[in-house]
Amino acid sequence: MSETTKGGGGLGPVEPESALARLRALETLESGYEAWLELKLEHAASRARFLEEREKLDQQGSFLLGAVRAAGVEPAPSTEPGLVAASASAGDFLREAEGRLASTRAALAEREAASEARYAEAFAEIRGTLRERVQRHLAVHRPRLTLLLRRVGTERSILHVERLSGDTPVLLCFLFSGRIPSRHGFLLDDSTEDVALAPAPLYPDEGVEPSQVRPDAAGLEARVSEAQEVVPLKGMLPLRVPRPGGGEDFFRLLQRGAVLEVEVAEGTSFRNVLSREESERFAGHLLRLKLSGRIDLDLEAG
Repeated sequence: MSETTKGGGGLGPVEPESALARLRALETLESGYEAWLELKLEHAASRARFLEEREKLDQQGSFLLGAVRAAGVEPAPSTEPGLVAASASAGDFLREAEGRLASTRAALAEREAASEARYAEAFAEIRGTLRERVQRHLAVHRPRLTLLLRRVGTERSILHVERLSGDTPVLLCFLFSGRIPSRHGFLLDDSTEDVALAPAPLYPDEGVEPSQVRPDAAGLEARVSEAQEVVPLKGMLPLRVPRPGGGEDFFRLLQRGAVLEVEVAEGTSFRNVLSREESERFAGHLLRLKLSGRIDLDLEAG
């Protein structure tokens, strides 16, 4: 099916079927994310076409009104019989033209709403399919982590995790947060839109505006907590670790070249030098995941 407007050109195909066909053809996580990206691009193009058509209709309406005014016969009360007839004729012309434009606008709005509904269904299918695939992978495959301890004096340390690749970051994101990331290669992405700034911890996806991609530690924790099915992480993995007396600490594994560095939230910022208690509690949390059969874990002290 395709969508066209009456006169003035058409919108062309806006169906999400090609992305869904890619999703259904291959069972890998990466192919699912490729289909998701394709769908996002198609959706953006569809919205741009609808916007263009609305602007054209607005221009037509403005042009017609301007033409009537320029003709000097804009509908207006008059006591001169000759002008009343001309004004009435102009009024009929303008009302007829505006009626056609209103009808075209209504039809366009209806098609746009139908298109948005189809895309919403397609996005829901892709998210659901990716979530199911992640769960199936985790049922048969345990992600492997190697935790490296680097002591800083006697009571402090820095923790590193060996670099992760492939599907492992996606699996760990779901395992740690219960949500899938918005992009497959999110963890190894160290790109930045401003060379004067460190890479942002979020993508402008899933309702996150470009101005919101650099929240402080508290804002990042809130964003992860408030996310529904998808969290738009970039260059990091979040992890909550229980405290002995209740509550949790918010940790993240931040991409640092060849390793991931463990950081803990402290107010509005993160700290990478951990106390002995924090590092042991973090390692103990991973060990619990290992003992429950959810990950494989190697511990190495440097």
